[in-house]
Amino acid sequence: MGLSTSTKPFQERVEEGIQDSFMRKAVAKSQDDQWVKREASREKLGNWEEWREVGEQIRQHTLENLDYYLEEFSKNVVKNGGTVFFAQTEKEATDYVKTVVEQKQAKKIVKSKSMVTTEIDLDKLLLELDGVSVMETDLAEFILQMDDWDEPSHIVFPDIHKNREQIRKVFEEKLGYDGDNEPVHMARFARKVLREFFLEADIGITGCNFAVANNGMVNLVTNEGNADLCESIPDTQIVLMGMERIVPTMQDAEIMDNLLSRSAVGQSLTSYITFSGPKQAAEADGPEDFHVVILDNNRSNALGGEFQSVLQCIRCGSCLNVCPIYRTIGGHGYGSIYPGPIGAVLSPVLGGYEQFGELPYASSLCGACTETCPVKIPLHELLIAHRRVMTDELKMKHGFENQQMKFIAKATGSPFMFQQALKFAHAGVKVFGVKQDYAIENMYQFGGFVTGGVGMIKGWTSVRDLPRPPKAKDNFRNWYKKHEQGGKSK
Repeated sequence: MGLSTSTKPFQERVEEGIQDSFMRKAVAKSQDDQWVKREASREKLGNWEEWREVGEQIRQHTLENLDYYLEEFSKNVVKNGGTVFFAQTEKEATDYVKTVVEQKQAKKIVKSKSMVTTEIDLDKLLLELDGVSVMETDLAEFILQMDDWDEPSHIVFPDIHKNREQIRKVFEEKLGYDGDNEPVHMARFARKVLREFFLEADIGITGCNFAVANNGMVNLVTNEGNADLCESIPDTQIVLMGMERIVPTMQDAEIMDNLLSRSAVGQSLTSYITFSGPKQAAEADGPEDFHVVILDNNRSNALGGEFQSVLQCIRCGSCLNVCPIYRTIGGHGYGSIYPGPIGAVLSPVLGGYEQFGELPYASSLCGACTETCPVKIPLHELLIAHRRVMTDELKMKHGFENQQMKFIAKATGSPFMFQQALKFAHAGVKVFGVKQDYAIENMYQFGGFVTGGVGMIKGWTSVRDLPRPPKAKDNFRNWYKKHEQGGKSK
C-alpha cells in the first residue's frame, strides 16, 4: 500500500466518496459521537487550553533539538540492551526489517497498528518472504487484512467505512465464521483467532506513540492490549517510528498521553498505556532481542522550514473528526494513508506535490482542525502555505483553474466590470440551471439556487447551495442607497 492508497485521479476518488451514502452516514455519526466524548473528556481534565500550550511547547522544543534527543534516546536503547537503526529512506527501513526476519528464520509475525509500517508498505515485503505469515492484531486492521487488505480510511478508526454485516461476511468467507453480526460475538471470534497466532509468533512488530529520550523506553497507547502481546510474547520485537515521535522525559510522555487519549477517543486514558524496552534480568516476559528503526522518509524536508510544525502531530485524528471535507468524501478520497487535514498537509511533505498536490485544496479553510488540534498545529495556515508554494514558487497551477482565478481577479478589480456583473448576474446564471422552490421560508427568495455550472462553479454547486443573485434593483447596494444609515427610510 505505502503512502499512496490509490492510483485513481483525485476527482474520481472524491466522486466515489460522495456517492457512498453508507460511508458518509458512518463518518457523520462518528464525528458527532466523538465530538461529545472528546469535549466532555477535555472539560473534565480542566484548563484544556493550558494543556494545549504545554503540549505545543513540548513538541516544538523537541523538534528544535531533535538531533540531541534522538542521540540521547539511541544511546539509552543500546544501554538497555537494544539495537537502533536510523533509516533515511523507506527501502533502508524495510531492508533492515527483512534482514532481522531472515536472521531469526521467523515464520509468524504479529503486528500492532502502526501508521509508519503502512507508510513503508512493510506488510507487502513480509508477505513476499518464503514461509512467512503476518497478522495485523488491531481489530480494525485485522478486519481490513481479512478483507484482502482493504484501504484504511481513518487514522484512529481505520475501518469506519464498514458496517457490521459487511464484517460478518468477511469473517464468514475468509475464516469460516458461522455466527451473527453482533459486534461482541464477532470480536470474541477474532480474539480466538488472534490469540492462537500470538502464542506462536516469532517476531512482534509495533509502532511507537512516543519514544522517551532520557530512558530509552517506547511508549505505546492502545485500546485493546494487542500491542502489549506483540511486545511481550515473541522473543524479538521490532519498533518502527517516525523520527519526530520523541519526547524528552517520562513527565513529557505523561502529558502527551493525556492529550492523545482525550483527543483520539474521548477517554481520560485509553485501556493500555505501556512503556517498554528489552527484557531485563528480573522480568518474566518481554523481547530478548529488541530493535528500533527510526525513519526519516522525507520528514527532514520539513525541519527548519515553514512546515516544521506538522511534525508536532501526535496522530490523534481529532482534526479528521471535525473536518467538513472529510465528512463529505471520507478517508479514501484523499488517496493517502494520512487522510483529513493532517494528511492534506503531511502527504505533500512526504510524497511530493506531483502525487499529493490536490490535497491542500481539499479544504474549506474553516479552521476547525487548527482549533481542535491538541498540540496547536496551524493546519489551515499550512494548507494555505502549500497552495502558495505550488502556485507562486513552483508555478504548478496554470491550467483552466488559474485562468478562472485571473478572470475573477480582473472582473472584481474593475469597477465597470463589477457593476456589469451585478447588473446581469441574475439573468446570467439561469443558463446553469435554477431550482425555483425551496423548503425554508424566505430562503433564496430571488429565484431559487444554481444547480449546475462549469469549472469552479460546478465544483461548488455539486455539493453546496449557490443562491441565485438578486436582480440589480433588489441587490444590497441599491437597497442601501434607498435607506439612510440607522434604518430610516427616505
